[in-house]
Amino acid sequence: MEMEEALGAFRHELGRVRTGRASTALLEGLHVNYYGARTPLRQLAGLAAPEARLLVVTPYDKGSLHEIEKAIQTSDLGLTPINDGKLIRVPIPELTEQRRKELVRHVHKTAEEFRVSVRNHRRDANDKLKKMHKDKKLDDDTLRAAETKVQQHTTEHIEKIDKVLAAKEAEIMEV
Repeated sequence: MEMEEALGAFRHELGRVRTGRASTALLEGLHVNYYGARTPLRQLAGLAAPEARLLVVTPYDKGSLHEIEKAIQTSDLGLTPINDGKLIRVPIPELTEQRRKELVRHVHKTAEEFRVSVRNHRRDANDKLKKMHKDKKLDDDTLRAAETKVQQHTTEHIEKIDKVLAAKEAEIMEV
């Protein structure tokens, strides 16, 4: 169960990595200083990707336009918002070859973090099984069978992470 959650979190994290296409997921993690409180952008504005290279941010409160614009500019996304007084347009520039390679390195690092997470879940499951064996709730054969099953789940989830990683890497390197 925890391994599935780790895989889902990995997919979500990769959705926030910028590729050549516009995706509202790029801005979802952004927080805006709204009347002194750090507020998620999703709560302050509607996000849309009407074109392949454009994001549109439509604030619910027009007074938050400048704060949203500042949050996008100061983020590490490398995007330049255009404020027209009613909404904010965020053009998505072409990625340079060097930036693509940096993104691929970042994605590989993220994938390794999630592989470690899956392995940690395996360790926790095996520790619980060993405790049950020690408490005489499991016999030797059941323990070995359960550990084998846990290892199979671990291998499956690491393979799924690798498949998602390969697809994202191809998407990033696509010109």
